[in-house]
Parts: sequence; structure tokens; C-alpha cells
Amino acid sequence: MSRDFGQELDTLKIQMNKIEELVGQIAHNHLNQASRVKADESDTISVENNQIDEDTGKVFYSGQYRGDKRRYRWEPQERHVGQLLDLDGDKVAKILSALGHKQRLDILRSVLKEPLTGTELVDRLNMGTTGQLYHHIKALQGADLLVQEERGGRYTLPGHRALPLLLLLAAVSDLLDTSDYIELTEARNNAGAYLGQSTDEYNPHLLLRSVLENAILEHQAGFCSQVNIFLHHDGSVTVADNGRGIPVQALPNTEKPRVQAVLTEISQYHSGSINAPNSEKGISIPIVNALSEKLTVEIRREGKVFRQEYKHGIPQTALLTVGVTNETGTRVTFLPDRDIFTSTFNPSVVSEITNEISVNYPRLSVHFNNCDMK
Repeated sequence: MSRDFGQELDTLKIQMNKIEELVGQIAHNHLNQASRVKADESDTISVENNQIDEDTGKVFYSGQYRGDKRRYRWEPQERHVGQLLDLDGDKVAKILSALGHKQRLDILRSVLKEPLTGTELVDRLNMGTTGQLYHHIKALQGADLLVQEERGGRYTLPGHRALPLLLLLAAVSDLLDTSDYIELTEARNNAGAYLGQSTDEYNPHLLLRSVLENAILEHQAGFCSQVNIFLHHDGSVTVADNGRGIPVQALPNTEKPRVQAVLTEISQYHSGSINAPNSEKGISIPIVNALSEKLTVEIRREGKVFRQEYKHGIPQTALLTVGVTNETGTRVTFLPDRDIFTSTFNPSVVSEITNEISVNYPRLSVHFNNCDMK
């Protein structure tokens, strides 16, 4: 039986046409989907770049938590932005204040992890006495934020309260750095408490001494043998040492690098702090950052060069990897804020500070380089 090649070719052509139609349909659908995604992205950018429209805007949300022993589900919710912005301010403040109480928040977070008895909570939170614990528990029970399985039994969070609290904590996690920035702003607004002078003319060399103090501490720990000071044309100054370099790894449970914490957390980092005459508070490296128009930190460690830039203490960039090196050390360049400091660095004063350090720490090599003289 002979084959009819013409008929077979016609059949193949028909099949190829169908495949082309199918591919075209798929491509068309893909383009439509891509255009919708692009439109969504454009809408997102529009929202980010404009004020929230409280008349027409809505917030849609839902949630689900699945643990080994418990599950919570929040059905899709819808709230008008105007409704949210018009909530009773006093009541909102009371709720946030109640949840912001550290010990009460610790209790809620603990029972979210697992049901606990009063005795277990006292031990877990190191409260010392049950009386202190039950004072807070009564308040939380009265607010329907805590329930007890049975008299003397374990405490848990009501299911309908668990997800709102978890979502509130999720929102707070995106706002954690603002607490540091508020402290930095308050430091700028209360510069006299750190700089210790009653007149309007503050001494910028106090900031230099604080940065140098950190290098001296590194020297005393046995890791720094050389410090270079550079005075630049724009009025900024650089302090570069060959110590270990400020650690750059992320802090536990956060993406914030340790160097950023060192430079922004006023209440946490006091090492290298110096006290100006008649001052109320010490000048630490976060204070130097807060009182600087701009600051750049460059770190050499772990075979890499890292850099981050700040303005008035607020990070302007992430911690960037900008090179490779076999050296270690920290290099801080800062320009004192000209809205706070009316005078600039005096080369003679910087030279005196350099000589003073050399006398007090003979094994530390300190060099002053005045770029204006070159």
C-alpha cells in the first residue's frame, strides 16, 4: 500500500496552523497579564508618590496563622481609609499605650508562643513575684486580651485577638528603626545637653574627640596601632584606624547590620562616649552622627570594604560592599552640621589633640594630615 505524501503534508499543515493559533493565544494572554501586572505596579507607584485619598481609598486585608497546636484565620476584611483616619484618637492612644507596656507585651508574646501558667510566666519573664504578674494579667483579662483555661490553669490569647496582635507586630517590625531616628532628631533638637555650652557657638572638636575615643578603645583592646586624621577642604574630617573594623553582620532577628546599630542607637551604644564641660549627657558615636550634616563610614574586614552614608544620623544607603582588601579598620568621615556649629575645625586645635593622644598613648601612631595645606 503506497503512502499519500500530499495528504500527509496537508494534515501536517493543518496541525501546524492549529499549533500557531494556540501559541498566539497563549502569547496574547501572557501580554494581557503582563500589562495588568504593569498597571498594578503603576498604581502602586502612584499610591507611594501621592497622599492617601481618605474619601475613596480602602484597605483590604486577611490573615492566617498555622502552628503545631493552634490555627487562626482572619476572613478578608475591608476598611475605608477615611474610617481608619477618623478613629477616636483617645481610644487608639489608649490601645497602643496598653500594648506598648513592656511587661504586658512580654506576657502576650509569651502566651502567643505557648500557653503558660502564672508560675511559668514569672519564671520565663524574670518578674520575681506573682503579685506583679497578676496586676498586669487582670488588666489584660479585662481587655479580653488574655483568657485562662481553668482556675489555676494556663493563660492563652483568645483566637480572635491573636491575628490582630500578630499583624500589629508585623507592622511594628517595619517601623522599628523610627524609634532610633526619633532619638537622633531629639538629640539634634537638644544639642546643648551633649555639647555643654550655654552660648550658641558649639565646639565641633568635641565630635572629633568622640570618634578618636573609639579608635583609642580599639587600641587599648590590642587591635589598633595607627590612626590617621584628615582635614578636608569642605570642612569635614576623617578618622581612619587599622583596628578590627566595626562588625557588619546583621543583628539577630533583623536585617539591620550591626554597624548601623552602632551609629544610630543612642540608648544602646555608649562606648567611646566623652563628656563636654557642663554637659548633661555624653557624646557617643550616634550623637556624632546625629549632629553631622553628613557622615560616611567605611569598614575593612572579612576581606571586603563596606560603606554606608548618613545624613543627620539617618541612613541614606544600605551597607554596600564596595571593594576587596586584605586590611582591617574603620574610617569615619563627617561634616558637623553648620546649622548647629557656627565654627569649623581649627588645624591648630586638631594638631594639639593629635599631640595629646601621642603623649598619652605612646604605642599608638597618630598622624594629622591637613589637606588645605596641600
